[in-house]
Amino acid sequence: MPLNPTTPPFLAVLVRGLLAGLIAGLLAGGFAYVAGEPHVEAAIAIEEAATHAEPAVGAHDHGEEALVSRTGQRGGLFLATGLFGAAMGGLLATAYVLLSRRRRAEDDGRSGLLLAGAALLGVVIVPFLKYPANPPAVGDPATIDQRTVTYLLMVVLGLVAVWAGSLGYRSVGAQAPPWLRAAAAVGGFLLVTAVAYVVMPSFEEVPATFPATLLWNFRMASLGTQVVLWTGIGLLFAALMHHERRRRAATALPGT
Repeated sequence: MPLNPTTPPFLAVLVRGLLAGLIAGLLAGGFAYVAGEPHVEAAIAIEEAATHAEPAVGAHDHGEEALVSRTGQRGGLFLATGLFGAAMGGLLATAYVLLSRRRRAEDDGRSGLLLAGAALLGVVIVPFLKYPANPPAVGDPATIDQRTVTYLLMVVLGLVAVWAGSLGYRSVGAQAPPWLRAAAAVGGFLLVTAVAYVVMPSFEEVPATFPATLLWNFRMASLGTQVVLWTGIGLLFAALMHHERRRRAATALPGT
């Protein structure tokens, strides 16, 4: 099926997606540095205190220095979030082009903002509510592979839940009242999400002695970083596409 004729060439859209993602990633890195790093430091201090309190017979297992210093990790934070944001922006741009046939001709990037919101919901919020982020001092190393696989599977199920909501919205028909279409969307999304939460295993690895306030603050900072990232990608991509549409419209005017 041909793409929407008003959609700019794929390369132009991709470049704008990559740029939006890179900028949003750096902004998210700044948020993580300010809001998250103090809690990471506190968690590491707790971990080191517990290590020093262990019997000397096992001290050699924990006394090795980290491969990357904390200063290097802080600098790498911006590199990691910038590259991750650029990758997500590229994926968003690709989805924007592939779904262009479903958009109205006058769309100028607003659907990109909706796509970013859908990604935030399916890729971040749905998995987070089932498997919230834990600081460095929390988690059993023996289950890291299992936790990684189940988290990635939860991301897939989150996207399926978003798709089910979109399918529910369209299934009731364009002539249905807006409230009915919204109810169908929410119902489809919640149904898949509820089934996923019941079927997927749970992991209870937070020690009873770990400070609850620190755990909460770390998780909120982690979630906030993702919200900043995807909100930034959506807003910046929509703005760049709006500018591109206006530029193309001006170029198409007679005498320009």
